[in-house]
Amino acid sequence: MTYTIFGRAIPKQYLSIATLTTIAGVAVASRSGSSSAPKSVDEAKKSVPLNAGSKEEEDFIRAFIAEAEKEAKH
Repeated sequence: MTYTIFGRAIPKQYLSIATLTTIAGVAVASRSGSSSAPKSVDEAKKSVPLNAGSKEEEDFIRAFIAEAEKEAKH
């Protein structure tokens, strides 16, 4: 049996091979990401700058984050 795709006759075995190859390719590509271990929360906090305009603004941001973390633990 053949299927007509874009005006051409394509045998069904070619379509099944293409489907299986595509699935295998996507699976291999998704598993070959970065192998580094995820950062801990403390490392992430240290690596992200606050970019505050003043010392008071930086203190406010730090207090807000500490309060939000405290509420999240409840």
